[in-house]
Amino acid sequence: MKKKTILKSVLILAVAAGTAAFTSTMEKKIDISESSIEWKGKKVLGSHTGTINLQDGHLEMEGDQLTGGKFTVDMTSITVTDLKGEDKGKLEGHLKSDDFFGVENHPTAQLVINNATKDGNTYTVTGDITIKGKTEPVTFDLIMGESAATTSFKIDRTKFGVRYGSGSFFDNLGDNTISNDFTLDVTLKF
Repeated sequence: MKKKTILKSVLILAVAAGTAAFTSTMEKKIDISESSIEWKGKKVLGSHTGTINLQDGHLEMEGDQLTGGKFTVDMTSITVTDLKGEDKGKLEGHLKSDDFFGVENHPTAQLVINNATKDGNTYTVTGDITIKGKTEPVTFDLIMGESAATTSFKIDRTKFGVRYGSGSFFDNLGDNTISNDFTLDVTLKF
C-alpha cells in the first residue's frame, strides 16, 4: 500500500513539473527600431503631434497569454512632427524643459504591465506608468497580432506634475489653455 502511495505521489509531481515546464513565462522582445510611439497634445486653438522612441521593452507571455511586460521610453527623443524650423525647435525644447517633462533629470519614462485579461485578440491591460519620477496606474486595450501589438490611450499629464498651461491649475489662460490629456498611439513590433 505504501508503494502505491509513493508511486502516485511521484507521478503527480512528474505531471505537475511537466505542466509547469510548458507554462513558463517567456519574454517577447520588442524590436525598438521598428516600433513607434506617436503623441498628440491638444490646446484650445489646435494641437501638436510628434514621436518619442522606445529605449527597450518586452512582453511577458505564458503560451499565447500576455501576463506582463516592461517598457522604457527615451524622453530625450521627443520630437515635434507638425512644425518646422525655429517653431519646431522651440516646442521640442519646451517639452524637454522642466515646464513639461524635465528630461535632464528624468531622461526615461517607464511602463510596467501588471495584468492583462484576454478577449479575442484584445487584452485589457493594467499597469503602472512612471513619468518625471511619479508612478500612476493606467488601463488600456492592447490589440495583439502575429508580429505586432497596437494600442491608443490617454494620459493625464497633471498626475505627473506636468501642469504648464493647465486650466485645472491656472486661471485666465484663455486661448493658451493646454489639455491635461495627451494621446499615445503605440505600435510594438516583435
